Amino acid sequence: MRRRAFITLIGGAAAAYPLAARAQQGKPMRRIGALMGVANDSEGQIRITALRQGLRQLGWTDGVNVQIDVRWGDADIDQIRSDVAELVASKSDVIVVNSIRVLNATRQATREIPIVFLATSDPVGQGIVESLAHPGGNLTGFMLYEVSVAGKLAELLKEMVPHLTRVAFLFNPDNLSAEGYWRAIQSVAVSVGMVPVRLPVRDAASIRDSVDTFARTSNSGLVLPSDVTTIVYRDLIVALAAQHRLPAAYSYREVVASGGLMSYGPDTARLSQR
Repeated sequence: MRRRAFITLIGGAAAAYPLAARAQQGKPMRRIGALMGVANDSEGQIRITALRQGLRQLGWTDGVNVQIDVRWGDADIDQIRSDVAELVASKSDVIVVNSIRVLNATRQATREIPIVFLATSDPVGQGIVESLAHPGGNLTGFMLYEVSVAGKLAELLKEMVPHLTRVAFLFNPDNLSAEGYWRAIQSVAVSVGMVPVRLPVRDAASIRDSVDTFARTSNSGLVLPSDVTTIVYRDLIVALAAQHRLPAAYSYREVVASGGLMSYGPDTARLSQR
């Protein structure tokens, strides 16, 4: 698919209608690969539903003039790589990806298929795109999360629970944005009188062990910047935080709806729709 046609696809309803019309006049059905990275749960459904809504507004309806192949990933890097290989082999016209982990796997697998990402805190600094104005290559998309927001989570948590003296950053070390988050959390934590602690995790067992150990010291809290692992295991984290009476600040509103204390972060539905 040529770059100009790809830009037209996402550019607006008026521009997209002729493409949709031609697709209905005997042209092969377009294929969009959607690799979400997260699980097929309430947060995942928010994102994929918004994506479908945005496409319908541009004249593209799943099963009518476009086929959307959805893969979830479940924060499992081996599964993500397998899903990427499958979508590339199926010759998707474009691949939509959520999260930096998924984006990295996808851009390593193809330099030909256009990729639209909803991921990362610093696409330029991480070498993903050449610049925000001219990304270059086969990549374009949206920043999901600015690194300073991680520091804001620590700041808001301290405002809500003034007696806190420690704050833990719960994250998967495979997340390339983690170092930027950590610097922001460190800076804010020290300025408001908290000791910052790193808690690297990869799965349910390591989350349980890390939180259980951290909670042994009183006046402690958790911050969770955007990370597909902590999104997938958010119910476990919310339950552990409640069990240990650990105040926690999350990145997504959906976590609060599921019992988390507070959230501050992006509107993933709106970003997915765009």
